[in-house]
Amino acid sequence: MHDRNSNRQPSQTRPSQTMQPLTQFTTADRAQIGYLLCDIDDTLTTDGVLVPAAYSAIGELAASGMQIVPITGRPAGWCDHIARMWPVAGIVGENGAFYFRYDRAQKRMVRRFWKSPQQRAADRQRLELLQARILEAVPGCAVAADQAYREADLAVDFCEDVPPLPSADVQRIKAVFEEHGAHAKISSIHVNGWFGEYDKLSMTRLFFRDLYEIELDAVRERVAFCGDSPNDAPMFGYFNHSVGVANVRHFADILEAQPAYVTSAEGGEGFAELAAVLLAAR
Repeated sequence: MHDRNSNRQPSQTRPSQTMQPLTQFTTADRAQIGYLLCDIDDTLTTDGVLVPAAYSAIGELAASGMQIVPITGRPAGWCDHIARMWPVAGIVGENGAFYFRYDRAQKRMVRRFWKSPQQRAADRQRLELLQARILEAVPGCAVAADQAYREADLAVDFCEDVPPLPSADVQRIKAVFEEHGAHAKISSIHVNGWFGEYDKLSMTRLFFRDLYEIELDAVRERVAFCGDSPNDAPMFGYFNHSVGVANVRHFADILEAQPAYVTSAEGGEGFAELAAVLLAAR
């Protein structure tokens, strides 16, 4: 798939507001939610582990008829597994580089990328040059352990498998990406960089158009999003029913957009808290 700048629409962000407790998410608003989009790292996981409460919540929501779509920075290799093995409608990966969905009736994986194979190969050469410059500029960072399974971006680890770096170093990694014309987003564990005019929100729009044959704007009030970190900001800013798990507060000073609501628990337990109130309203 070739670069689709024409498909990237203005975000139409909701007005900025202070994060409210999840208890302010009204029953009437919760009752209309039919789609739940969610980050993975430190949203479904706690300390790097997919906790039973979070995975059980996904199963219960899916059994109730909720459409679950993880929206993650994790790599294509992981996303193939998740699309096949989890009770989800599909998954957006590498911060919007693609979506995968498994057609269970046809026993076929559907993969749609923002860019063509040729464009991704050219980008890979540019990212390999950038990789060397970042590792030299910021001692202590490392190429993410999951890089081998990536199709479109470069993930630089600042705390997953390396000792945590100070915030200034994390910002320096982001700056080096941007100095060389790449987009860069900070997650709770990595800085992800890529070439191309896409993000989590733009690929989510395409997913809804292709799978559900609807424009995301038309069902905006029926969608909730749950996340935890700066790379979720496009989603926080767009969805009126956006929720941060409690650890989102760690990034409050650098979030470009804040979630409307915040759970009392962190990570996977926070996601399970959100799932419980959504199920109660169905």
